[in-house]
Order: sequence, then structure tokens, then C-alpha cells
Amino acid sequence: MSDGTLGQFRSQYQQISQRLDAAKTPEQRDSVKQEIIGLFKTVDQVITDLSALKEEIRILVDKYKQLAAGAEAGPQIQAAAPLHADHIGASTFIQKGWSLISLEDYEGAIQALQKALKLSPGDIEAENLLGWAQMEHGDLDDALATFQTVLNKDPANSLARINVGQIYLQKRTFQEAVEHLSKAIRLDNDKKATLYAHLYLGQVYMAREMFEDAQTFFQKTIVLGPNLLQAYYELGRAQWYSGEQDAAKATWDQGFKANKFNPWGKKCKEMLDTVAAGGEPPR
Repeated sequence: MSDGTLGQFRSQYQQISQRLDAAKTPEQRDSVKQEIIGLFKTVDQVITDLSALKEEIRILVDKYKQLAAGAEAGPQIQAAAPLHADHIGASTFIQKGWSLISLEDYEGAIQALQKALKLSPGDIEAENLLGWAQMEHGDLDDALATFQTVLNKDPANSLARINVGQIYLQKRTFQEAVEHLSKAIRLDNDKKATLYAHLYLGQVYMAREMFEDAQTFFQKTIVLGPNLLQAYYELGRAQWYSGEQDAAKATWDQGFKANKFNPWGKKCKEMLDTVAAGGEPPR
């Protein structure tokens, strides 16, 4: 890649960064997000093409070495070219999948992670990320099958287990959701999984309108992860529908003040505005 091409990408980056800083509305931010995704995909394709070319240059080097050795030592048997060449490696596609998930490009992430698994069949990290992308894309049955594959190999994989619980929650199959999430809490072998298992269990009890039980799990979530502001939003809802409106408003206020720029902090403020205008939070 020439210095001019690199300079062009850096210029695009700076322009997008400035537009992101200036974006004031959700529509403007969404427009910038599409530009970020576009730049990411363009740069990623250039890297892919250059990586492939780099490997082809390696073949030229090997060919040169064979010819040079042949000139000195006489004819030699040339090794057959491998049937499969891993040009960029599964790890590159795994990283690409993670980046695309972060950009909420779940379709692109699915494609990248499926390529990773072709290069490295059975890679648990790739399977976990693939299941996550499928779940966020709304492909719940595919995601469930992917996570079950992980759990068949590694029953103690708590990240896969909490996502299975979340899928059953979305399917409103509550008993199975509780079983998987409770098991993740009992395993307690991954701090992030344990944190989200409590959050998701709270959501299960909210969906079942068991508001006091929901409060218990949201409160535990806040203890485990004070920066997970979604728990403040959810706890406020549970308190509101338990008849504890003042406590709910105090919780949302706490969540908003913790980080006014966080999406869930903003949702807490939206709830305060909604109830102040006489409305109610969503169930």
C-alpha cells in the first residue's frame, strides 16, 4: 500500500472522527456509524489482499531458493504445492468478527466467523462469537445450535451458557432460561458471565412479572458490576412495577449521573422524563 493510499485512509478517518464529534442526533450518529463500517470494510479488504500477496511472494522466495539450490546441487524433487493455504489465518477472521460485532454489523461478523471456523474447525472462541453474532442478528435457532455445540465440548463454558439462557428468555421458555443462568452462577468461573447471568435472571423474572425477585438479581448485578448501567435501568423498572415509584426514580437518577453519555445512562434519563410527564416505563 502506497503512502498516498495510507494518507487517504487517515484523511477519511479524521473526517469521520470530526463528524462523529459533531453529531448531535441519533440520526446523525447512525449516519456516521455507516461511514465507520464502510471505512473498516475497505481497509480490511486491502489488508486481506495484501496478506494474500505477501504469501504469494513467499512462494516466489521458496521457488528462488529451490532454483538456487538446484543450480548448486543438481536436480531435486520439487515439493508439491499444498492443497490448502491459510493466507491470513483463522485468528484474523476471529478479530474481524469481533470488530464487526462491536460495529453492530452482525451479518458481516457471521460471515467472518464462519470463515474462521473453516480454517480452524471447532475453535471455541470463534464458535462463541459466531453464536453471539447470530443471536444479535435474530437467528435464535442458529445461535442456539452454535452455543450447544460449544457446551457439548465444554459444559463449563459459562459465556456460552448465559447466551443459551438469553436465547431461551427471548423465546419465553423461562424454565430452561433459569436452569442455564443459574448454572452459570453456580459455576462462577468467569466474572463477566456471572455478572450477565444475574442481569439476565432479573430480566427473566421481570418477564414473569415477579418484580421482587427481579429486584434481587438486578441489585446483585449492580454490586458485581457498578458500571453496568443497564442494571440501573432494569432495577428502576422492577421497582416501579413493585409500587416503589420514588425508589425507581432515585435508581434512574443514579444511573444517569453515573455516566450521562452512556446509552443506558441516557435511557435512565428518558425514564425520568417519561414518568415526570405521566407516562410509565415499558414492561
